[in-house]
Order: sequence, then C-alpha cells, then structure tokens
Amino acid sequence: MSNMSSQTSSRKRWIGLVFISMAISLVIIDGTIVNTIFPAIIEELDLSSTEVQWVQESYILVFASLLLVFGSLADRFGRKRILNLGIVVFIIASVWAGLTESSTELILARVVQGVGGAMVLPTTLSLVNANFQGRERGIAFGIWGSTIGGMVAVGPVLGGWLATDFTWRWAFMINLPLGIIILAGLLWLVPESKSPQRAGGIDWTGAVISVVMFSTLVFGLIEGRIYGWWTQTEKQFSLGDFTWPADSISVIPVALAISIIASVAFVRWEIRQEKAHKNVILDLGLFSITSFRNGSIAAGIISMGEFGILFALPLWLQNVLGLSPVSSGLVLLWLAGGAFLASAIGGAMSGKLPPARAVQAGVLLELVAVIGIALLASTESGWVAVAPLLFIYGIGIGLATAQLTGVVMQDVPMEQNGQGSGSQSTVRQVGSALGIAVLGSMLFTGVQGNLETRLQDTGLTAQQQTQVVELVVDSAGGAIPVLDEILLPQQVSQEVVDEVIYQSGEAFTEGVHLAAWAAGLFLFLGFLSTFQLGRKSKVPLV
Repeated sequence: MSNMSSQTSSRKRWIGLVFISMAISLVIIDGTIVNTIFPAIIEELDLSSTEVQWVQESYILVFASLLLVFGSLADRFGRKRILNLGIVVFIIASVWAGLTESSTELILARVVQGVGGAMVLPTTLSLVNANFQGRERGIAFGIWGSTIGGMVAVGPVLGGWLATDFTWRWAFMINLPLGIIILAGLLWLVPESKSPQRAGGIDWTGAVISVVMFSTLVFGLIEGRIYGWWTQTEKQFSLGDFTWPADSISVIPVALAISIIASVAFVRWEIRQEKAHKNVILDLGLFSITSFRNGSIAAGIISMGEFGILFALPLWLQNVLGLSPVSSGLVLLWLAGGAFLASAIGGAMSGKLPPARAVQAGVLLELVAVIGIALLASTESGWVAVAPLLFIYGIGIGLATAQLTGVVMQDVPMEQNGQGSGSQSTVRQVGSALGIAVLGSMLFTGVQGNLETRLQDTGLTAQQQTQVVELVVDSAGGAIPVLDEILLPQQVSQEVVDEVIYQSGEAFTEGVHLAAWAAGLFLFLGFLSTFQLGRKSKVPLV
C-alpha cells in the first residue's frame, strides 16, 4: 500500500511539474510575444520608438526589480501561495493590456504584468528545487530550463498568428483561459512549500533599495539615446508636472549615479541585517557558494546577449522584408525547434557530459549564430539566410539555459531556495533588460546614423531627409512600408520614393548588424565566464 502511495505521489509531482512549467511559459511567452505584434500595435496606438521600447522594457524592468522581493516573500509566506497570486495578477493585467486604447495604458498594464511575472518566476524555480531531489532534481531543472528556451521562440509565433488571423489584443487576452487552467492544476497537484524564518519582519528597506537600484539602471540605459548620455538633448525628461531643467546635464548620468549609490547602499544594508541575524531580501552569503557565484555571473552576461537580438529581428523581418506577423513568427519557430531539440540532446547526454561543458557548448553555438546573423542578414538573402542560424541559436539557448539553472542552484541550501532562485532569476532578467536596452539603443542609433548618410544623395530636401529619419526611427521601422504615402503627396517622384524606401531598409539592416555584433560581444564574454563553472573551491564573503 505504501509503495502504491509513493508511486501516486511521484506521478503527482511530475504532473505538477507540467503545470509549474506552464506557469513559467505564461510569463516567458509574454516577455517575447509582443515582438511580432509591435507593427500592429504601433499602427493602432501610434507608438513612438521610445514607447515601443518601454512596452517591452516596462515589463522586464518591473519584472527584474521585484524578483528578489518576491523570492524572499515566497520563502516566508509560501511559494505556492505567491505563485498563485502572481498568476491572478498576471491574468488581470493581461486582460487590461488587451482592452487598452492608448500607449500609456498599455505600458501601465505591462508594468502590472511585470509584478505578476515577478511573483511567478522565482517561485516556480524554488518549487522545483523543493519538490525534487538527487538525479530527479537535475531532470526537473532540465525540463524547467528547456521550457524557458522553447517559449522564448513560441511567443513570437503565437503573437504573429493571433495578430494576423485575429487581433494583436488576443496576444494578451489568451492569458485568461490559459491562466485559469494553470491555476487549477497548481491548486490540485503542487504542494505548498516554505522555509523557517528568523524573528522579525520583512526587509522592506532592502526591498525598496533593490527596486531603486535596478529601475534607475535600466531607465538610464533605455533613455540615454533620447535624453543624452551627458549633455541634454532638445527633448527634456518630464514626469507628471515635473520637467527636468533645460540648463543642466542630462537626467541619464543622474539616474545611473543613483543606481550606483543604491547598489552600494543595498550591499551595506544587507550585510548589516545579516550580522544582526535579521531577515534579508538577499543573503549575500549565497555568493560565497562557488557554483552559485560563478553561475550567476555567467548567467547575467549571457542573458545580455541572448534576448536582445530577439527584439530587433521581428521588426526587421516585418518592416524591411515585408513579412506578415505570422510569417515572421514562423521564421522564429526555427529557434523553438532548436531549443526543443536541445532538450532531447540534454536528456540523452545527462550524466555523460558535465553541466558546465554543456553550458559552454550552448553559448558557443549562440555566439556562432549571432555572428552569422551579423555577417549574412541582408535584404537580398531575406529570411532564408537567417532561419538556419536561428535553429543553431535555439540549440544553444536550450543547452545553456537548462544546464546553467542546475549549475547555479545545485549547492543552495533548501531553506534559501526562494532567495537563491530569486537572485539567479534577477541576475538573468536584469541581464535580459540591459541587453534589450543596450541592443535596442544600438539598433536605433545605427539606423539613424546610417539613414542620415544614405539619404544625402537621394534628391530629398534637408527637411524631408530629417522627416524620413525621424519617421523611421520613431516608428521602429514601421514607417518604411508606407513612406510612399508620406512622400508622394509632397511632390516627390516615384523613383526617388523607391530609392528612399530601399535605403531605409538597408539602414535598418545595418542597425540589425550592429545589434548582432553587440550581442556577439556579450556572448563571447559570457563564454569566457563559463570557464569558472564547475570549480569546487569556495571563497568566503568579506
């Protein structure tokens, strides 16, 4: 009887893992689903290029800023409880995003989605860590990690299909039925899990400092191109009734300085709390665990290169190559195919290849793929040259993501599950946010610089050249297919208009090349950092 009960319990745990993976899929898909529906959103809500970035970045910014907070709260109040609450918040925000009528509303809805997502990601990982032990834990981590790798590509495909055959709004609304199914499975199959807590309340001071630290950093990187990295541009930063003084330096170095100050304050505060044996948002002692420290460093650098390029490619596929949202999603499906193949490869190689070596192989494949995109992506070759590279890229993401999670968490004590998973998730999400911010800025800066040069000999007046550059950059390339509708009424000949559209496409392609080279640099640094993985020595925290 006890043996049968044990088998039932084991089966329930594995079925529960399916719903845990579905929960993380919901969050990861929404981090990428907007990529292929941006042109439709831009057209209907009239988004600028900065607003396009903020629709993406507001989600990731809040997501990354709150992961540590909710990872710690989950340890205290229950991981399953925080996970379920997060899904509810996520569903409500998704419905709001699907019903929105303005760019401001959409960004606010994405902010709330980020709050829900921050509740979901670290709790799914800590539940996996709590419910599986030994060899089973490695397999469960592999499934969890491969799910993330695959869903990164499934999101654009799903978004493209919904935007093409229905409306972009369903890319958000679909979370309602999916979320209800996931909630039912979690309530039925996944046991509650929490850790013993020290005396005292929640470390709210540490939580606030961490949010300030991450939010100002990502803000500075996103908006540097708009407001100026040091000297203020013509555009002044404003928030509500406050406007940044025109006769001062830009708001960007101030934001970055605040982030640095907050980082120092956070470390000092957390060490002080730890010495007093009080609760902390992040136990910095985790970084004295060699596998956790080295794995987190590698994860952060790799994430900067991994997801930034996925911001640029769907815009290029649709606005330059003229693919529909669903067609561009199908091109990105090659990435999903590679990620799922990597899952099978990882399972077959389990126990035969050290996880650190699997991570290195994955990052190397990613590096080869993005360099290939930087060299081969062109308007002449189209998507045909990019698709096989995305397949290789997907294999790399699948191998690196699945195995790196296990490496980071393998030596974390059970009572610090939530903090550990929240910390490693924060590192990855901050890396992703920084990657998108840096690569997005490089994409649009590259497009602007190249297009200004290319338009000089087209026959357009200086005023028309400026107009075209602003339209193409502010619309994230969305204006390229409709430049004829803008220029022909201005008595510009069809021959000149065709040349302008061609040069705009070439300039955007060169911007994609620049973003791909930047992604390659991050991945190369990440590859170098993987050689620190697998070391057994420990360095005590000072």
